Amino acid sequence: MDRLLKEIKISEIENVKIGHAEDFENGTGCTVIICEKGAPAGVDVRGGGPASRETELLNPVADCKGIHALLLSGGSAFGLDGAGGVMKYLEEREIGFPVGSTVVPLVCASCLFDLNVKNHKVRPNSDMAYKACEDAQNLRDDSGCIGAGTGATVGKFLGPDYTMKSGLGCYAVQVGDLKVGAVVAVNALGDIFHVETGEKLVGLLNNEKNGFGDTETEFYKTCGRMKNLFTGNTTIGAVITNGKFDKVQMKKIAAMAQNGYARTIRPVHTTADGDSIYGLSVGEVEADLNVVGTLSSLVMARAVNKAVLSSHSMYGFLAAEDLKK
Repeated sequence: MDRLLKEIKISEIENVKIGHAEDFENGTGCTVIICEKGAPAGVDVRGGGPASRETELLNPVADCKGIHALLLSGGSAFGLDGAGGVMKYLEEREIGFPVGSTVVPLVCASCLFDLNVKNHKVRPNSDMAYKACEDAQNLRDDSGCIGAGTGATVGKFLGPDYTMKSGLGCYAVQVGDLKVGAVVAVNALGDIFHVETGEKLVGLLNNEKNGFGDTETEFYKTCGRMKNLFTGNTTIGAVITNGKFDKVQMKKIAAMAQNGYARTIRPVHTTADGDSIYGLSVGEVEADLNVVGTLSSLVMARAVNKAVLSSHSMYGFLAAEDLKK
């Protein structure tokens, strides 16, 4: 299969810029995806506890034809304030929906929960999101403990003592003229597995903290007496393609991309997660929806893997590399 697919940098997808800002001292950050020309967009939410903004713009019956930016942020629902900084940045550059006296940038946002990582009183705000927009001009392709992935963790079912560090991942491919990429901040309740081999990469630690426990097994042990899981998780991401689609089609592509979560995260889509994926069309390449949806699942799965494999131990949480030593 990979002989047909050429791995590319996500910055090679035209008409999109991705930037990050973070506060390492306080354990949080945000990532912005800017589409200056506007991008038809859809969203698919599978988790039970999402924190989101302006997703109704993407409803097929809403008039909005496309959005100008997407913010992925830490800070739980507090982080939604960062969208104001993205709007400020775009308005200053006259990017948005024209309304006569000015423009109104159309900005969606989703946030993950990282309040318990370091300092719950510090969250991404409009200033941090504005800095992420400025960073987007640098065409970075980084993965790991950056942006929205700064405070991301996984394997949380038994609490912070058994939790591991995660982060943000980017992955993109090209086949012919078609390009499809994914950006994801992995902050899952469950464990993370390699999409091709099935190997567990990170997740719930064992009692000795030198190997893995198993979240699914712990789930089954509590059958009938499940504790309050609390919506402190949420994996948030986006698939981006230069394929030409409207927002109804992009909603279907985003839904198919959720298979990338299912292939790499177990358990997934629980009531304690807010798992969300956006789909953005930023080009004019004629492409089949089912092909792009299938590719979206693959690149999302590989982006999830890259997020955890590129991360390092921080804030007292072990990372994948620590268990390989």
